Amino acid sequence: MYRLLFALVISRIPAETVHHLTLRALRAVQAVPGAAPLLRRLFAPRDPALAVRALGLDFPSPLGLAAGFDKDAVAYEALGAFGFGHVEIGTVTGRPQPGNPRPRLFRLAPDRAVINRMGFNNAGSEAAAHRLRTRGPGRTVIGVNIGKTKIVPEAEAAADYVASTGRLAPYADYLVVNVSSPNTPGLRNLQAVEHLRPLLTAVREAADRSSPARRVPLLVKIAPDLADDDIDAVADLAVDLGLDGIIATNTTIARDALLSPPALVKETGGLSGAPLKDRSLDVLRRLRARTGDRLVLISVGGVESADDVWERVRAGATLVQAYTGMIYGGPFWAHRVNRALSRRLRESAFRTLPEARR
Repeated sequence: MYRLLFALVISRIPAETVHHLTLRALRAVQAVPGAAPLLRRLFAPRDPALAVRALGLDFPSPLGLAAGFDKDAVAYEALGAFGFGHVEIGTVTGRPQPGNPRPRLFRLAPDRAVINRMGFNNAGSEAAAHRLRTRGPGRTVIGVNIGKTKIVPEAEAAADYVASTGRLAPYADYLVVNVSSPNTPGLRNLQAVEHLRPLLTAVREAADRSSPARRVPLLVKIAPDLADDDIDAVADLAVDLGLDGIIATNTTIARDALLSPPALVKETGGLSGAPLKDRSLDVLRRLRARTGDRLVLISVGGVESADDVWERVRAGATLVQAYTGMIYGGPFWAHRVNRALSRRLRESAFRTLPEARR
């Protein structure tokens, strides 16, 4: 049914318009007393064999929603109620910013992909902190993804991240430093170890200051376009600094063997979805071989089905995230994936999902 609706209606509406309408509907659901708990009873993962203990947190399923959808922390409880085991909000920046000019979000339906050059459009870390401060007793695990404000010079990036950390760490179940979006000029330069080490050190110290009663888990999100040697260097740095994990990967600037019209393929921005699957899996395997069990690895990129989640777990991922898969799969996509994953697990030689990790 959703595929037909997508083909006949949704695909004819600009992608960003659909995004905002969806968020508005989710906010309305979240505002109705009792609606989110009811949806959670219907669609949230229930199979205890899918539960994952990681980062000092309990996840009802390994499948989470990647950053980029709920940028301003306005619909995370509704999203969790529809079946996501965790929701990562953001990317949030130190200062409010409108992002890049529109149009800036493009569907590549023949490739089951999306190109975005949103540019971290968000209301800023102070506004996000206010929303999270008033967070009710919901069950959704919330990650907070922070990035650099566009107008902040690269030399002052650490201070910008620290400002966001101070505001958001007390309310985040875990914190992610995003240095890998292709849509903020100069941001990916921060992935170089000589820049990344002082940045992550400063964020870790700020998180500890702002949340003295609870150590907030800290992760870094990397790009799929890093050379293998650079991936190894980031992995070694994460272990050396005592980070809790790595999220791999962000969107790619590569445009290899796409089926969509050339005019769309040539749009600048980060590509997500099915074309990213192989590289994201390669990066995961490399990180797992490099770090073993010393880091929590969250795999994202090209996840479309329960088979994809299973493959990532078997390759060493503790948790798995998706975004584009939901765009093409519809609002009940996460619920369907969790049900299929339960079946896949029961048919395997493993009793629980964590056992399936190599």
